[in-house]
Amino acid sequence: MDLSDMLNSIQLSQNSNAVMELVRLNDKTKERGLILTPDDAKTLVVSRNKVLRDHARVELSIGVLKELIEVFSTSPYMDQEHYVDTLNELQEIFYYLRNETEDKFSDAKLIQLMNESYNGSCAGSIELLRSKMEELAENFRRNIALPNSLFKGDD
Repeated sequence: MDLSDMLNSIQLSQNSNAVMELVRLNDKTKERGLILTPDDAKTLVVSRNKVLRDHARVELSIGVLKELIEVFSTSPYMDQEHYVDTLNELQEIFYYLRNETEDKFSDAKLIQLMNESYNGSCAGSIELLRSKMEELAENFRRNIALPNSLFKGDD
């Protein structure tokens, strides 16, 4: 087995473990009518890997994806029909925002901001959420005074 085969084998093993971790989250989300099939979970992992590459990021675990699922699965706007597509979009928005805010916010804080907007003024619209998060990133880049409370707990 050459190095390329070995790395492929490791990647497949990691993806398989990630898929199983995501499917296990069904125990928490099924009461809300949200279920990931193994194929859905695989789609999310493949999408996650692409988003990470696109944003030049390295993540050693699927903790962010799991947190997005746990937090957003409680949204009254999340439904089974759009579940996987919405989660893919949320991953894209999250990592875009992560880069644009120069990692100044914790993962939990970014997810909280996204969730509050998604459930609040965006009323479940991914397009509005993307726009609102782009605005937040632009304000951050311009150093417009953001409330200090946004940075609390982000040490």
